[in-house]
Order: sequence, then C-alpha cells, then structure tokens
Amino acid sequence: MDIITDIAELEALYGAPNPRALTKVATSITPLYRRWIEASRFVILSTVGPDGTDATPRGDDGPVIRIASETALWLPDWPGNNRLDSLRNILRDPRASLMFMVHGSTNVVRVNGRACITADEAVCKSFERKGKHPRSVIVIEAEEIYFQCAKAILRARLWDADTGADVPSAGDFLSEAESGFDGGSYDATYADHARDKMW
Repeated sequence: MDIITDIAELEALYGAPNPRALTKVATSITPLYRRWIEASRFVILSTVGPDGTDATPRGDDGPVIRIASETALWLPDWPGNNRLDSLRNILRDPRASLMFMVHGSTNVVRVNGRACITADEAVCKSFERKGKHPRSVIVIEAEEIYFQCAKAILRARLWDADTGADVPSAGDFLSEAESGFDGGSYDATYADHARDKMW
C-alpha cells in the first residue's frame, strides 16, 4: 500500500477547496450559530495530549453547552466514569474541538479553539440541577466556528428509523472484558442505576 506523506501530494490529489468551505468560517458566535448551538443537546468533545487523542460524547436534556460570550462556551462536566481522559488532555494541551449535532438536522456545527478547566464554585453552582452541580466546567474559547455540510449524515441516513442495527450492549462489552461479569443484569438495571446519577 502506498502511503501519502507529503502535503503537496495530498493537495494535488484533491484539488482546491470549495471557496464556501472557507468563507463560512466565523471567528465568533454569530446569531445563527448561537441559535444552532442552543438547540443542540449533544456534542462530541475532542482533545489531544501527550498520551494520544480523545473524543467523548456529552449530552443533556436541554442545551448541552452554555454560551457565555461571543467566543466563550461553558461545558459542565457531569458525573461520568472518572477516567478524566479529556480533562487530563486539556491540562497538558489546550487545543479542543466540539462537534454539535441536533436530532433530525443533517448539518453539524464545529468549533475549534482552546480549553481550560474551572472548579470555580459560582460557575459550577450556576449549573445546579436537582440539588447537584458539576465538579468542574470546561471553558472553550472558540477560534473558529463553521457548519459541516450534510453529506456524511445523508450518506449514513443517521436519523432514519429503519437503519437500526443489532449491536452489542454495554453489558456485552463488559462481559467480554471481564470473565464472569453478568452483562444481562447490568443492562437490565442500568437505566434505573443511572437515573439518579445524570446530574
């Protein structure tokens, strides 16, 4: 297999980008991007660090992220598995990307910028839900914001009801990793177990 190792060779293979792919990039959160981001309940946070890359899904039952200014986005770190992969990466390398999705929309909005972490009591308490608040908040300073064209989601038919697949469950994955683990019971009780740990 031939491997491309030269940027000029890569660019020659693809040709020039569509001019609109460049002109659509904003450097602050415009009114339309604000409207889109505030409608999003799901975002993928991508970070990079000396130990590698990480991409993690984040979701909420309302806006997944708070717009704090024309360039600042606040992402509460609600309880999870405490691996801290993204948070460790941010402390070592502040580069971060967000990919927002809205159910039913074939577009995706992307944000690239730099992130930091705050455990400021007032900031964390401002996200209080059901008497709980996140231990920390990820602050992303947006450097570029743009929408991704719809081709990928159209190809995948992501929101079509008839494209579901019979895939392994979380219990299946844990049973594969841990001999003797009761994956069936884990799956059957997970929704009840998670209900009080969402926020």
